[in-house]
Amino acid sequence: MSGIILGLLAETSIHPGVGQTDSAVDLPVARERTTDYPYVPGSGFKGALKQKALEMGDSTDELFGKQDSAGMVLISDARLLLLPVRSLTGAYKWLTCPHLVERYARDRKREGLSDAHGVDFASLSANHVIARGDGKLFLEERNFERMANQDTPLDNLARFLGGVIANPAARARLGSQLAVVSDNDFNWFAKHALPVDAHNTLEQETKISKSLWYEETLPPDTVMYGVVEERTLLQKEAQSRDPSPLERVRRLFAENPYLRVGGNETTGQGWFHCRVVDSE
Repeated sequence: MSGIILGLLAETSIHPGVGQTDSAVDLPVARERTTDYPYVPGSGFKGALKQKALEMGDSTDELFGKQDSAGMVLISDARLLLLPVRSLTGAYKWLTCPHLVERYARDRKREGLSDAHGVDFASLSANHVIARGDGKLFLEERNFERMANQDTPLDNLARFLGGVIANPAARARLGSQLAVVSDNDFNWFAKHALPVDAHNTLEQETKISKSLWYEETLPPDTVMYGVVEERTLLQKEAQSRDPSPLERVRRLFAENPYLRVGGNETTGQGWFHCRVVDSE
């Protein structure tokens, strides 16, 4: 395959919404149907990239397509990789699980990058967690026993996952804040550990509540990634172009490595710090 991975570090809250629902949360985030992991649908991710290209004066129709014709690049969903979760033993932990690591490794392999350096987390016990320190680890209202003697695998995993994090300071502290829980435990946090904020509209004169709603967001420092590929039928044509379609995508982030995704941009939400991952 010919493509790049675009790492996404949330600088602000992110709301990849799905519209209003009848559940307790009026405006939830988009979730994968089979896993309940939060994600950014490919259509929204593509729209954000297209808007950035438009603002930079690139030919968006040729690169990303238009209603009656496809563009030269393929855009995946933006997938979750690391979820910030509150902890009594620190400000927060960056949480992941074997399934997310496996999916990221598979995506990398498809694009010709290395796998997870032989670190196998598939056999992780459901009653333990891999994280720095000793004793119990408290995450939200739950507590876990840490597995002993896991510093080396944790260091390897932090180096592997850290490649998608654009900010050097955040990347440097990943090893101390990384925690790996089982797939089942991570599913619980993905469902129940996201911020839910109440919003209210007041009558102008009486200040009486007119409309109260609850909105779910991805917290700042959430780490995601997306894959951008050249269309297979156009790869030979793309290779002869200067610059190539993938090079044009890289250039979108050369001087301004930020991308706005999702709703509530008028209240400062939606900013990702981006990093192109296309080599070791």
